Amino acid sequence: MSEKTPLIKPALIQPDRGQSATAIHLVDKAGLDAFVKARSGGQRAALEAQKFKAAPGSHAIVPDGEGWLVAAGVADAAAPGTWCLAKLAEVLPAGTYRCTGAEPGVAGIGWVLGQYAFDRYLSEPSEEGPRVLLTTAVAGIEATIAEAEAVELVRDLVNTPPEDMGPAQLEAEIEALGKAHRAEVKVVRGDVLERDYPMVHAVGRAAGRSHAPRLIELEWGDPAHPRLALVGKGVCFDSGGLDIKPSAGMLLMKKDMGGAAHAIALAKLVMTARLPVRLHLVVPAVENAISGNAFRPGDVLRSRAKISVEIGNTDAEGRLILGDALTRAGEAKPDLMLDFATLTGAARVALGPDLPALFARRDETAQALLDAGTAHDDPVWRLPLHDGYREMLKSDVADVNNAGSGGFAGAVTAALFMDRFVPEGIDWAHFDTFAWRPASKPGRPKGGEALALRAAWHMLKGRYGAK
Repeated sequence: MSEKTPLIKPALIQPDRGQSATAIHLVDKAGLDAFVKARSGGQRAALEAQKFKAAPGSHAIVPDGEGWLVAAGVADAAAPGTWCLAKLAEVLPAGTYRCTGAEPGVAGIGWVLGQYAFDRYLSEPSEEGPRVLLTTAVAGIEATIAEAEAVELVRDLVNTPPEDMGPAQLEAEIEALGKAHRAEVKVVRGDVLERDYPMVHAVGRAAGRSHAPRLIELEWGDPAHPRLALVGKGVCFDSGGLDIKPSAGMLLMKKDMGGAAHAIALAKLVMTARLPVRLHLVVPAVENAISGNAFRPGDVLRSRAKISVEIGNTDAEGRLILGDALTRAGEAKPDLMLDFATLTGAARVALGPDLPALFARRDETAQALLDAGTAHDDPVWRLPLHDGYREMLKSDVADVNNAGSGGFAGAVTAALFMDRFVPEGIDWAHFDTFAWRPASKPGRPKGGEALALRAAWHMLKGRYGAK
């Protein structure tokens, strides 16, 4: 890791007080003719030379007196989308900019994220200056920056190699978050973990003392407010255990704590906005390693919920640690419980890398999450908690098997396994998210990614309302 002290960047979105700035004209196809006609002859020639047709994502640099302006193609100039400015934030020279004709709105998030880079391990990171966007909608700046920074937090946590982002480092992240917001943090390790959270202990014990397993909790807010439980899968590296993954399957397993990263970032948003809830964050943090004391296929594990679990596959470990964590969160009888997990390859086969699979007990909760995702360019897709598939998890020697038989509906059977550990009557939703982007898009570089974070956040704001 580079030992250079990082520069403190100025806010990438700032109040517009009339300061000097380069103009960005948002142009859609419907407004292209009017925009071109309003330009001087030299400007029209520049637009023609660059073949600017206002296609979304395109742009042209146009001379403007002694300076220049930017023509940016967008789908709807009156309602800029989240990512319409992201490419510009990547490629324009460092400087200060303002949009003309429309406020950037949610496009400010894409502007900030277009300048994200994970460069802490580079010996010579880019020193290119920031691109600052001005807005007169001053009241929305803080929320926009907070939302973008939450996405960046997920990316940073997921991108960090497992040697530097093990269970102890996840604990440190939550401790720092708790200190910043005056929240109470509790960590369970060792013999108490083995007694009270036996599946978390069983999965993580093979990693040894340097990466020892733990159950981390954070509580914040007024106890009189509705209780919100956020649970995240914190498998900091997944070898597959004794059912070892092939090398290609292990290559991205630093991202297997992506669920925990989402839950931590969402908790930060909740506390920063002072959402009127009693927040309960629960993160089981482990490394699924191989050693002489690794748990085995065929073992029967105890659980906090007193449900016995036969191990059909040691590589289905995420649902085990989440079983104990969901049980703990459910004991406090939350008004709502959300969990995030990089849980199954089956969800990726069904929906690809961009669409997290959503499972929910209540239709109204699922619809609120779907609507929030659609409205904020963070889509999710609902899959069923189909009761008919519960029989795939039957065990001959225990209450349930951790691996579904037959090879079908892997994302569904994983969700049904976890459903066993959520007490009846609790409003629960589960995100099976990839937490990774395999190819770059504007504002969304290859690497760790927040998928369903913003959908969940806007649903929570709609449900509970910020002060």
